[in-house]
Amino acid sequence: MFQSSVFDYVNVLDKAADASWLRNDAIGNNLANVDTPGYKRQDVAFEDVLKKELGCCRYRTMDAKVAAIRTDRLVPTVFTDHENYSYRLDKNNVDVDTEGVMLAENQLKYQGLMTGINQEFLNLQAVMK
Repeated sequence: MFQSSVFDYVNVLDKAADASWLRNDAIGNNLANVDTPGYKRQDVAFEDVLKKELGCCRYRTMDAKVAAIRTDRLVPTVFTDHENYSYRLDKNNVDVDTEGVMLAENQLKYQGLMTGINQEFLNLQAVMK
């Protein structure tokens, strides 16, 4: 069987884009529930998982690190943020301003990831010509 590492970066970028999309949904839910008493904000844990997977091979090149990643371990997890202190009497810990900043940050990340994926395919296309 033919083994190729052509799509290693694409697979990792795809997982990161999925996590970013999931975070966008979580932020949207947070903003939709800003007036819901007792609601606790949600977020997505992905960056730490990716960092752990990339850090497993300390003295290797980035290409080798990405090739060693098992993409089935790159699973984004939605969690409820109980630690974020609520200043409100209704125990809701969603801050509209913070969520807006996080939404803008996440949208920039997602656009960057899509640009990276597109660039990888353009590179493949250039090699095939």
